[in-house]
Amino acid sequence: MKTKREQIDEWASEAFPEDEILFADGFEDAFLGVAMQFNNPIALFDYNKCLTILQKDGMNYNEAEEYMQYNVVGAYVGKNTPAFLLKFKNYETSRNTND
Repeated sequence: MKTKREQIDEWASEAFPEDEILFADGFEDAFLGVAMQFNNPIALFDYNKCLTILQKDGMNYNEAEEYMQYNVVGAYVGKNTPAFLLKFKNYETSRNTND
């Protein structure tokens, strides 16, 4: 049985045979797919799932957040640098009907 990383690599090479897509090692469970930026495909990861992965590896939340900011999100490796998605949460606001 193939590992998740092997499955991702196989899919990416079939879907984007002409492009080099860089992946953040160790975050396969947070992989969402590929985003397009200026016609350049880049790997897209769920930021919060990455934090969860780091916490499972023994970091507390603050350590995981700092590690993500400085060592992962802040690591520019060229035009193929992966992206990390912070999901939008739709907060409903209560409105005063007397306004």
